[in-house]
Amino acid sequence: MTWLAATPVLVPMVTMVATALAYKNPRLQAAISLLGALAFLVCALALVAVAHQDQAAQTVFGDWGAPYGIEFAIDRLSAAMVLMAAFMGTVCLIFMLSDADTGSRHPMVLPLLHGVLCGAGGAFATADLFNLYVWFEVMLVAAMGLFALGGRVDQLDATFKYYVLNIFGTLFFLIAVAMVYAATGHLNYTAVAQAIPYLSTGMMTLLAVGLLLSFLIKSAAFPVFAWLPASYHTLPAPVLALFAAVLTKVGVYAVLRTLGDIFVGAPDFIYVVLGWIAVGSMVFGVIGAAYHWDMRRILAFHSVSQIGYILLAVALASQAGHAAALFYILHHSIVKANLFLIAAIIWRLSGDYDLRRIGGLYKTQPLLAVLFFIMAMSLVGIPPFTGFWAKVMVVQETIAQGQIAWTFFALLVGMLTLYSMAKIWMEAFWKPHPNPAWRPPKVTQLGPAWIASLGLAVLMLVISLYPQPLIEYAQAAAKTLGAP
Repeated sequence: MTWLAATPVLVPMVTMVATALAYKNPRLQAAISLLGALAFLVCALALVAVAHQDQAAQTVFGDWGAPYGIEFAIDRLSAAMVLMAAFMGTVCLIFMLSDADTGSRHPMVLPLLHGVLCGAGGAFATADLFNLYVWFEVMLVAAMGLFALGGRVDQLDATFKYYVLNIFGTLFFLIAVAMVYAATGHLNYTAVAQAIPYLSTGMMTLLAVGLLLSFLIKSAAFPVFAWLPASYHTLPAPVLALFAAVLTKVGVYAVLRTLGDIFVGAPDFIYVVLGWIAVGSMVFGVIGAAYHWDMRRILAFHSVSQIGYILLAVALASQAGHAAALFYILHHSIVKANLFLIAAIIWRLSGDYDLRRIGGLYKTQPLLAVLFFIMAMSLVGIPPFTGFWAKVMVVQETIAQGQIAWTFFALLVGMLTLYSMAKIWMEAFWKPHPNPAWRPPKVTQLGPAWIASLGLAVLMLVISLYPQPLIEYAQAAAKTLGAP
């Protein structure tokens, strides 16, 4: 299976080049793009099937054996992340076939989107710190291109804000990688993990903190989360949904991989600090969501808040915590991406993202109202939806470890999340439209948007009703990580 380990990079890369070459023919470009996304999805399913048999797909490039060659190694954790990226990429491309806020039809949109998938796939597949840095940069460059493509003032402003904080994360990451190499002589995950116990506690702490600081910036964690809500709302809906599902998850995955696989047995205070950073992300994210009226900003702030739950699970430093983190990542990617897509459908039907300027959609679009309701309840954590299972896994472990304060904040933020979702429901669907003469527009190209959104909703409901297979997979993935 050596060739299969390279597909998370090779398939999106080939698709990126092919779509760039077909820029003069939009229909051909769209067909190549969707075909490439489907091929990526098939390869991701094959990787999960291989990992499910406890056989990590692995390859080493450059005629050098591990740990000196560039190694790709895809275990259960990374296979699940690759599948999530491939699936969300396919869904967002289907949504792009509609007219629900798909943004600019610039010929570079599709190549850059596959560039983001290529960077994410490489980050999930690599088993080497320096190459993790490389794939982060591939993703960063492609994401900046998508932010700036429209050329509007707000888009360029968002590009600058996204770039400034993320470039600091990149610099911290590169410095930390150099320090790891200087201290251990290796960059391969396994080799570094074997060398870490021979370092002094101070050096181990310095290296771990250096890496985590850069990953927390890229995860949009407290207090360095400002770039996300300041920039995401300028993106077209399908790109925004893909970013919500994938971009910050790469940073969270790197945190989980670092503490769960490489720096096993790091000093306890690192986990304590990470736990309170997670609490800060949860609280400030949900407060920001409660303040705003633009649906995209509300959901963007909730992304910060939900990242806090995932980081809290990692901070618990146990196999149960790692399993909860993976389950929460997959749940949040599906639910939050779909909420952004639903917001775009609301925009297409009402003409605005501002809740104060819309209303009355319950009577005209009851299916959309139901669709939003079940996804919103999942985000809140209402049973039996996926968010309930994800939060139960996190809270159970906080209680088991006696972390009463963390448990309190996890439950409190859940209630505050309900307020924000209720605000969207009441303003967009329940209250009458502020303009009595308003009538819903006639739309003819929403079919692909409905297919994408309903598909995500069905997947969420299936996992909600039958969560055990995914929970067991997450638990098996956690066992392959070293629990301190």
